Amino acid sequence: MPRLFSIMLALTLHFAISDANSTAQESRVFRAGTATTNITPPLGESIVGGWSPLPADEVHDELHARALVLDDGKTQLAIVIVDNVGIPAEIFQAAYARVAETTGIPIHCQLFAATHTHSATSARSSNALIAASSLNDYQQFLASRIADAVRIAHKRLAPARIGWGSVEESSELFNRRWYVAQEDERRNPFGGVDQVRMNPSSSATLIRPAGPVDPEVSFISVQTADGNPLCVLANYSLHYVGGVPARVISADYFAVFAEKIGELLEVDNNSPTFVGMLSNGTSGDVNNINFAERGPSLEPFVKMRRVGEKIAERVASALPKVNYQNWVELRAARSELELAVRRPDEKLLAYLRNVDAKPNDEEPFHKHERTYAERVQQLAKSPEKISVPLQVLRIGDLGIAAIPFEVFTEIGLDIKEQCPLGDCFTIELAGGSYGYLPTPAQHELGGYETWMGTNKVEFTASDKIRDRILQLFAEVK
Repeated sequence: MPRLFSIMLALTLHFAISDANSTAQESRVFRAGTATTNITPPLGESIVGGWSPLPADEVHDELHARALVLDDGKTQLAIVIVDNVGIPAEIFQAAYARVAETTGIPIHCQLFAATHTHSATSARSSNALIAASSLNDYQQFLASRIADAVRIAHKRLAPARIGWGSVEESSELFNRRWYVAQEDERRNPFGGVDQVRMNPSSSATLIRPAGPVDPEVSFISVQTADGNPLCVLANYSLHYVGGVPARVISADYFAVFAEKIGELLEVDNNSPTFVGMLSNGTSGDVNNINFAERGPSLEPFVKMRRVGEKIAERVASALPKVNYQNWVELRAARSELELAVRRPDEKLLAYLRNVDAKPNDEEPFHKHERTYAERVQQLAKSPEKISVPLQVLRIGDLGIAAIPFEVFTEIGLDIKEQCPLGDCFTIELAGGSYGYLPTPAQHELGGYETWMGTNKVEFTASDKIRDRILQLFAEVK
């Protein structure tokens, strides 16, 4: 009899606990909010992206900070995608502090990243490795507008549901680093000859690309509780597209996607506001130029519209298959990683001093040697080590990595393969802007992205960053 009583008591407790868990799950509410803020600078500010910054004299399309805030009842995450080529860490830090103060969202739960448009006003300091003592007017404006986007999205938090998935679009991706036959195509600004060339000229004899591409378009879709579209955040591993005239401000294909995805979903422009967002994946060595089969030149803005609309159409076609969940757990982790800064030795400095001393009419060994003489001399004034921010978010079984460099595609593919979560993608230029991030093997090949002054940190940085990102994923899993 006592044994029978024990069994009955155990069963009673089991069902009581199960009922309690079921009730707790039913009572959990997942919420989301979205917002955009305008970050378009005044005309006259310098547009970066080319070798020589030029003052803006026209706006083709406005620049924005696009925000998504998620809340699982315990943790809140803020994601902001900003129309800029690269934003220094100190600007993001100012925005983090304002968001934490006004919304209570902790810094490690805030992921802010630039899109990499090459037709936006610079937010960079003169030396990206030396923190600015104070922000200039546009930098202060940008920090406040990023924070405002989160603050508004946070205010709009309402019951929602979320899902994610991916689709492939390979036709717009080409690795821009090539093995080419001609030695003069492979010269570098330091008097040497590399094994590969970025963006080879039309006369170059192409052998093969030096790296892969990643055709996956990852996306998150958020809907209101009754199923209306609220946000689509996508991620694509493609550099800017360009085709924007000099001196003209534009957010490039990232903004085209944001506009087109809303059209395809036939969103109501009334509240709640739908926000389309396209983040830059790992594309430090990938662009939109098919060097093997060059097509005709296009009119301004045509190519970026084609690319943005194509990606939006691909994502929209996959959205009906998404499995939406009424609640998922949110987690985040952040870490600082110390990296050595590349510094010139005396031999290189002597060579660059000779470059500076050349008569202007003397034939250069490389057309950008004077530019790199200046960049390397800046590096010589930089600290020997820097600390870079790394971050991961977990949304259910989806992982998002955030890296503050222009990351080579193979690094992103490696993170995807080793990520312990069910799905994963990486947003580059997130949390800062520290130059290009090649792999050690790509450093051996040379080329623009590996040159000192374009790349600023130690050769093994990508391995250290990948390992730290995977550690952070393990923490949030």
